[in-house]
Amino acid sequence: MRATGFIKLTVAVSACLLVFYVISQVFEFSMESPFGSLFARNAIETFISKQSDKATKPPKHKCGISKACAEMHFAFKMASGAANVVGPKVCIEDNIVMSGVKNNVGRGVNIVLVDGRTADVLDTKYFDLWGGDVAPFIDYVKAIKDGTVVFMATYDDGATKLNDEARNLIADLGSTAIKNLAFRDNWVFVGGKGIKAESPYEQHIKNNKDTNKYEGWPEVLEMEGCIPKKQE
Repeated sequence: MRATGFIKLTVAVSACLLVFYVISQVFEFSMESPFGSLFARNAIETFISKQSDKATKPPKHKCGISKACAEMHFAFKMASGAANVVGPKVCIEDNIVMSGVKNNVGRGVNIVLVDGRTADVLDTKYFDLWGGDVAPFIDYVKAIKDGTVVFMATYDDGATKLNDEARNLIADLGSTAIKNLAFRDNWVFVGGKGIKAESPYEQHIKNNKDTNKYEGWPEVLEMEGCIPKKQE
């Protein structure tokens, strides 16, 4: 790899010098002249600097995650809401599918449903579990089909109206923290309908006046990873 890079750099520098030679012939100035020497030196330094920047710049992965996903996996990155000001954000395969800019977030629990086989987004929805009714949320979670990957993130407060039935349904998706989710806690979670296992993708931070980053709310939670696609 290093030898190949050196060869490419050598060829590129040679090409740069060739271009300068042609220009010098057209405009009749020589390499020995002050202007010619300055022009050549600046051109080469600029070119080498650009090549060095390209070599040291880390590769960009989907959704800006830290490493590329393996084959038959899809990338995600998500964040909980920030206090009651900034809504959650969810990126799937380099596409922002939920955010305040898209105007599809709201107070409570925000949900993105993704086809576990294709990584296609099936639906986005939010449920006000502070001032709303938990019944529509329960009906929605019950209707999720097997093989669906479920992304959930809180905004403002997502726990006040949660009852045992709702918490058990979320636990069935692979959550372990849902039993302890309380008023204004922050929580992000990725689970699946029918997985019958604990999810490795879950974060929970308590609302604690001694440690809260914002007045009355804890800090934002961020999470990223690669989800294996469900095989046929």
